[in-house]
Amino acid sequence: MDLLEGVLGLFRKLQGVLFSGGSTFSLTSLLCALAVAVVFLVAKRRQKNRRIHLRTMLRALFPKRILSSKSHAADVGYFFLGIFVFGLIIGGAVISYQFISNGVIGLLVATFGAVQPTGLPEIVSRSAITLMLFLAYELAYWTDHYLSHRVPILWEFHKVHHTASVLTPLTVFRVHPVDSLVFANIVAIVTGTANGAMNYLFGTTTYQYAITDANILLVLFVHAYVHLQHTHLWIPFRGVLGRILQSPAHHQIHHSNNPAHFNKNLGSCLAIWDWLFGTLHIPRKEPEKLSFGVEQNDRDIHNLAHSLVSPVFRAAAQLAPAPASNSPVATAVRRDAPTP
Repeated sequence: MDLLEGVLGLFRKLQGVLFSGGSTFSLTSLLCALAVAVVFLVAKRRQKNRRIHLRTMLRALFPKRILSSKSHAADVGYFFLGIFVFGLIIGGAVISYQFISNGVIGLLVATFGAVQPTGLPEIVSRSAITLMLFLAYELAYWTDHYLSHRVPILWEFHKVHHTASVLTPLTVFRVHPVDSLVFANIVAIVTGTANGAMNYLFGTTTYQYAITDANILLVLFVHAYVHLQHTHLWIPFRGVLGRILQSPAHHQIHHSNNPAHFNKNLGSCLAIWDWLFGTLHIPRKEPEKLSFGVEQNDRDIHNLAHSLVSPVFRAAAQLAPAPASNSPVATAVRRDAPTP
């Protein structure tokens, strides 16, 4: 009976990921991404006066070199680990968003006094807090991403995501649980602070517009094009739009192992924080030649067990006292210095 309950629990988790309206990996969002990709490829072929064949479209959408790669196979493994294992770790350890929000409200009331409830129509206050929480999430994402690339210890864990040598929508699950844990805490702190401040200003509890607890703006962006950020399709946003939104090409540049692209395009849906903080790299109109992946000489780079355990020892080495500069250990550390 316990075994049956465990199996049913796993299926419920999978169902929540694929069929929940607010999931960032729902079937509806994946189908929307597929539809956008098809429209994009059809438009490109018509621009070049080429015929459109189903077999050609399938090859363009699902290249064999990507689907048969070790990198993609590892991403499939991370997908199931992310659903069935990592969620338990993060769910039990994340800083409470509600705790932060209530703490901010209490601090503001103690400092400035209570505020009378706003007379704004509900649609205005809810729209405002929905937008503010979306911007706060994007800021938290950028902050976490910036720290993950700049702080050597955090990079050891975040580097797991960048070991992908090909990109597919499943690559989003290729993350170390410590990396996810840090991200979840930063998001809770930033969005909880924003929610507390907005609720204090409105003088009453105000809820965002959401789909199964997920900010509706984030859900809309995921359905629009976010899945295509981890693909081989070069869809660039340029000009003013490229300074506001993170196109698929923006994020592919972020994964590039070209030093000119290191630490660029750190946002999720929006490019505004990259623009403001000087980490924006707008893609060219025509596809750029990019290659992905770090530590490509490591034969175990796509081995899940190796990818989960190795960063722990590398991070521990960062905390250890620095050895003498001419010692064998110091030489090994310098040889394994983190990629920016």
